[in-house]
Amino acid sequence: MTKPTVVVALGGNALLCRGEPLEADVQRINVCCAAKAIAKMTQDWNVVLVHGNGPQVGLLALQNSAFKEVKPYPLDILVAETQGMIGYMLQQELQNILPGTPVVTMLTQVEVDSKDPAFLMPTKYIGPVYDKAEADQLALDKGWEFKNDGKYIRRVVPSPKPLNIVESDSIRQLIDQGNLVICSGGGGIPVTRQDEKLIGVEAVIDKDLSAAFLAKQINADALLILTDADAVYLNWGTEQQEALRITHPETLAEMEFDAGSMGPKITAACEFVNATKGQVGIGCLTDGADILKGECGTLIMDKSQTQSIYKLKM
Repeated sequence: MTKPTVVVALGGNALLCRGEPLEADVQRINVCCAAKAIAKMTQDWNVVLVHGNGPQVGLLALQNSAFKEVKPYPLDILVAETQGMIGYMLQQELQNILPGTPVVTMLTQVEVDSKDPAFLMPTKYIGPVYDKAEADQLALDKGWEFKNDGKYIRRVVPSPKPLNIVESDSIRQLIDQGNLVICSGGGGIPVTRQDEKLIGVEAVIDKDLSAAFLAKQINADALLILTDADAVYLNWGTEQQEALRITHPETLAEMEFDAGSMGPKITAACEFVNATKGQVGIGCLTDGADILKGECGTLIMDKSQTQSIYKLKM
């Protein structure tokens, strides 16, 4: 029997928790935990893995700007570097845990519109957290923009919508051949077309929107968004916060979520459900596939499919 396919979107903050030092050894420990959770999913699912890169690409930007002898590398190149770095660590750990499963990491370019309004309104959080004095000084020194991320302050950069995954045919072929594919890392390397030529642009595409786009292209059965929150919450960060368990795109459309964190996840989830009638799980890494069973986290699905989950839980 052919297993269903799930696209797993693994948040950069799931690989490097808030407040942890941005060090390779720390990330390896977290990657090991992530790989164990992903490997467990392969028992019931064909897994396609898309990872975030918010903390990592922000660190590279800091390291990049610290060396004054050369012009800083643009964000598209830094995204490519994080695809190689994080993809390598995930691939190695998954190969160690699943020795009989071929694992492939693919550098993936994702086309965006150079006139996307997102270029004028940065919302994507990258890099470490700062206090106000540090953020103000970096804004003055480097011209970076900052916004509040809950109780933290972080740098924000443009996050245009994905329009096309350049290597989608190759990704599909690898999946059909039985590979566990790691692709579209960090949302994909942001590119546009000029006279039919691809060129990189200064942005970081949201990995959840990119994962949902990929899931639709390959006709995946489910999308699983794993992050450092255990569910989607109303009134997040307040005494009135409340976890959503089973919900629908129509319900979520009436609610507001942070444009730099949970907002893109909700947008990606609703787009996938509306387009495919598939289901989307959102929750923490350790809960993994249990989220798609409706046992924890948040499950987003078409209203016509809700009854099957209730029957499953009885």
